[in-house]
Amino acid sequence: MFPQEALVRRYTPRVTPLFFALLAVLITVLVGIVLAIMLPATASDAAARPCAIGSGPNLAGKRFTRVEQLPQNLRCATLTNAKLDELDLTQRDLTGAVLRGASLKEADLTQAHVEYADLRGADLTSADLGQLQAKHADLRAAILIDASAGQAEFPHANLTKATLTRAVFTQADFTDAKLADADLNQAALGQIKGRTADFTRAKLRDVKFGQATLQHAVFKEADLTEAVFTQAELQGADFTGAIIEQASFIQASDVNLTGARGSGANLPSDTIVAPATEEPPAGDKTEGPARELEQPTGSKGLFGLSPALLVVLVSAFGLSMTLLIWGISSGRRKRHHATFSMARHAAEEDVTRFGEEIDTLDFEMKVNAVSGPSHDWRAALDAYEAAKRALMLARTPGELHAAAAAVHHGRLALHRVRSSMGRTYN
Repeated sequence: MFPQEALVRRYTPRVTPLFFALLAVLITVLVGIVLAIMLPATASDAAARPCAIGSGPNLAGKRFTRVEQLPQNLRCATLTNAKLDELDLTQRDLTGAVLRGASLKEADLTQAHVEYADLRGADLTSADLGQLQAKHADLRAAILIDASAGQAEFPHANLTKATLTRAVFTQADFTDAKLADADLNQAALGQIKGRTADFTRAKLRDVKFGQATLQHAVFKEADLTEAVFTQAELQGADFTGAIIEQASFIQASDVNLTGARGSGANLPSDTIVAPATEEPPAGDKTEGPARELEQPTGSKGLFGLSPALLVVLVSAFGLSMTLLIWGISSGRRKRHHATFSMARHAAEEDVTRFGEEIDTLDFEMKVNAVSGPSHDWRAALDAYEAAKRALMLARTPGELHAAAAAVHHGRLALHRVRSSMGRTYN
């Protein structure tokens, strides 16, 4: 038997199981990704759906010019790419319907129901959406330019990358809605309910947030140039990386602009301001010209080398740097993981203790048949939910700050409740 064959026979029994194990892991990951894309809703959302997707009438791709052409029952109907422009769909029940890519320009959906409906990429330009019921609706990449949606309900809806330019959402409900990367420039969002809403990287230039409730909302890296937050409630709101140039905060409460870029206007006296550093270090400014002066000298020396030798040297340097960076990155990832695990464990314990404090106070109020201020009690509960959500989303030790901030605000609210109870006992 040749030595090569002996080696193959010796190691094949060990390598083959490992190979198939890695292959099984890869297939499992790919299947999980596919399922995550095809089934974006959580198990609880799926259980809460009113009916199976597509179980209603199939009207995909059809064009309707009169509302009489539509069947009365449109629950879970398939209306993919259908044309429904200017139709009167007032109070119609489209719960669970599939309206992906449908055209609803200037349609009247006043008090219509689209809970759990799939409206991805739908065009609702200039549509009337007053008092629309859109709980858990999927409006990713939908177009709502100039739409009128006063008092509409969008709790837990997904409007990621939606275009809502100049739309009117006065008194609308965006509780826990996702509006990441959405275009809301010049939109009217006065008096909205936006508790824990996610506006990450959203375009919010000249948006009116007057008297909006935005506790624990996320504005990370959003463009809030000339936005107006008059009398808005901003307890726990995250403005990290947000552009707040000329944004107005007249009489807004609990304003914390830590990490924001630019300078806001009309800031309350108790505003917390710690802007992000954008200027490069002074050393970089002095080193730049030096590098420019040194470049010609180095270039002349390199041109003296033969092209083949230069290629070999560059390739060797690139391979060496790749291996070096890989080694450094591997060690850094291990240290980062260990640090993050410790920080996350401590944060989880703090959030758990906060939850126990809420339970203890709730028990005391029930035993003594008293109640604290409903506003502060609600604020404490919201802070607890925000802290849990921040823990779930955190990927770095720095991102755990949001959980700590939520717990801090929650404990302040609990303290006010206890103080009120003390006065009641006395």
